[in-house]
Amino acid sequence: MSKSTGWPELHFTQMQDTIETLHQWIQIVGKIRLKAMPWQNHSWHVTLYVTTNGFSTHTIPYQGRAFQIDFDFKKHKLYLRCSDTAYSEMALRERTVADFYRELFEKLSAIGVDISIHGAPNEMDPAIPFARNTVNSAYDPDQVHALWQAMLRVHEVFSQFRSGYIGKVSPVHLFWGAFDLAVTRFSGDPAPLHQGGMPNMPLDVMQEAYSHEVSSAGFWPGSRDFPTPVFYAYAYPAGPGFEREPVQPAEAFYSPELGEFLLKYEDVRSAPDPGKTLMDFLQTTYLAAAKTGGWDRGKLEKHP
Repeated sequence: MSKSTGWPELHFTQMQDTIETLHQWIQIVGKIRLKAMPWQNHSWHVTLYVTTNGFSTHTIPYQGRAFQIDFDFKKHKLYLRCSDTAYSEMALRERTVADFYRELFEKLSAIGVDISIHGAPNEMDPAIPFARNTVNSAYDPDQVHALWQAMLRVHEVFSQFRSGYIGKVSPVHLFWGAFDLAVTRFSGDPAPLHQGGMPNMPLDVMQEAYSHEVSSAGFWPGSRDFPTPVFYAYAYPAGPGFEREPVQPAEAFYSPELGEFLLKYEDVRSAPDPGKTLMDFLQTTYLAAAKTGGWDRGKLEKHP
C-alpha cells in the first residue's frame, strides 16, 4: 500500500488466480440475492455492496423474515445472518468453487433459507457449472484484502461524484457479472434497443438495463484477456464525437475496441492526489457524454 495515499498496489498477474475464484463466489452469492429480491429496474436488485469489512448483499426479505450474506475480508469469513435464527459462517480459504457452493447452500438450508439458483456463471466463457467447478480454488488473503481496500477508496470518490447529480442515478454498487464497481447517471430519455453481446447474458436483461440513456463509470480489476486494473467510462448511446472529447487526466485514453474511455488504476494510485485524479476522469467523461448526447444538464445537475 502507498504510504502517501493509502491506495494499495494492485498487480493483476499476482491476483489473477484469486480473482478468478472470488469472482465465481460472488456470482453465487449475487444469484441468491437475485432470486430472493423483488425485481428493480436496471438489475439494481442483484448487486452487492462494499462495506467496512468486505462485500455484502445487505438485507434480503424472505418469507416474512430477512437474511444477509457478508464477505468479511478482515477475518476471511463468509457470514450468513437471518433475522430469527443464529448466524452461520464459513471460511474463506483455498477451496474449489464446487466446495464453496455445496457448503453455502447447506448452511443456508440450516438457517431455513431454501433457494435454488441458475447454477452456472453469467458473463463468463466457458461457464462451468458451480457444482462441477474444481478448476478455480485459489485464495490469497493479502490480495483479497488489497482489492477490497482499493474498492473502499474508489467507493468514496464514486459516492462524492454521485452526490452532484439530481437526475436519476444508481447507487454505487458491485455488479458480480463482470466484477465491477459502478455508478451510472441517466439523462431521463429512452435509449435505442440494445443489441446485447455479453456472453451468457440474456438479451432481454441487457435491453432492460439500457432502456434509457446512460453515462456510466466503474472500476474493474482486470481479466486474463485484459490483465490491468482500470477505471472505465462510457455512454449509451454514445453521441457523435464522444470518443474525441477531451478528458482528464492526460493518461486517460479512448479504446475503440471497447468503446470506452479507460484510465489505469496505477495512474490514479501513483498520482499526487488520487481522489482528485479519479474525480477529474469521472467528471470529464460525464461531460463528454452529456455534451455529445444533448443532455439537459440544467435539470440534471445540482448547483450550489
